[in-house]
Amino acid sequence: MTERLNRTEELLREVDRTMTEEHLQEVDRTMTERLNRTEERLQEVDRTMTERLNRTEERLFYVDFLVSDQENVAFSAGLTDSGSVGPFDDETTLIFSKTITNVGGAYDRTTGVFTAPLTGLYFFCFTAADYLKGYMGVQLLVNERPVLFSLDLNAHGGYASTSNGLVVNLDRRDRVRLSLPASYRLYDDSRNFSVFSGFLLFPL
Repeated sequence: MTERLNRTEELLREVDRTMTEEHLQEVDRTMTERLNRTEERLQEVDRTMTERLNRTEERLFYVDFLVSDQENVAFSAGLTDSGSVGPFDDETTLIFSKTITNVGGAYDRTTGVFTAPLTGLYFFCFTAADYLKGYMGVQLLVNERPVLFSLDLNAHGGYASTSNGLVVNLDRRDRVRLSLPASYRLYDDSRNFSVFSGFLLFPL
């Protein structure tokens, strides 16, 4: 009788252990599923908050731009006082280092790059000059995409120049620069024969 009772108690303890392990496994699965759902919700909330923050920053930038009167964007810069620029073996960014006007600070005289402070319509123009026989000219690039090319063959060897301009639709942070094609040459001195200019027509 005692032996049967002992076996029965042992069986009951085994059943209890089994049920406890199964219960713990079920609890673990449930908690894992809930944790995964919570992480997915947090990731979605993070994405939503990031998007809203980006939109808010964009709006605040635009408001700050208008409030600070920085919608007035305009620059003009001369090329150099050093004389001839080029020719080079490869296409080269022209750094118009002589800042004449730079309202809004969008033109960087150290890199030769104009960065649009806000979305809008902009007008850019340039005059490129040389005084030796050969090809002179420049191309205008927006985000490294050529949009305008202007050249001239100086056949007589005296001073000659070429000018051009266009209106472009720029998004905020778009970059505009002038480049000198390979084997081309320009000239400038203190009289500003070669000039790069641009300004915001109106924001969009």
